[in-house]
Amino acid sequence: MSRSAHEAEVRRERFAHGLEVLERIDGEVGRRVVDALGDVSPELGHQVVAWGFGEIYSRPGLPPRDRQLVTLGMLTALGGCEPQLEVHVNASLNVGLTPQEIVEALLHSAGYCGFPKALNATFVAKKVFGERGLLPVAADRQDDQQDDQQDDQREDRPTDRQADRQAGRPAD
Repeated sequence: MSRSAHEAEVRRERFAHGLEVLERIDGEVGRRVVDALGDVSPELGHQVVAWGFGEIYSRPGLPPRDRQLVTLGMLTALGGCEPQLEVHVNASLNVGLTPQEIVEALLHSAGYCGFPKALNATFVAKKVFGERGLLPVAADRQDDQQDDQQDDQREDRPTDRQADRQAGRPAD
């Protein structure tokens, strides 16, 4: 096999591996993005698949759900990436993130990249959730339950004055 034939074979293999990873993570949506590049920049499509997914997304250092959380945060922080964010909100759901986790990640981003970017990202997520029949997103009741428990504990505890009276100490 000549050097150029070998390089072409390696290129095809990298693309095939990347396409497998892309379809596992992004599903049909990711493939449509690559296909849309076919008549304008097929090489960019090839690099997204072969390098982006075949080399980066397939690395063992982070599980796919963690990679998607990082990607959501970065696309939100960058701003102006709403089409890519739409793909990655779908991908996040595909790899096991829940709508509540996605919403929480986008809420968390507000503190680091500002409300306008977090709002834009959240509205993209809302669109995806709507398309997938996932609206309304149930609020995380854990925080509310913890607040209720703390309120109950405060109500059960005597105030300082009540404790003083119970202990026989004079009031101020």
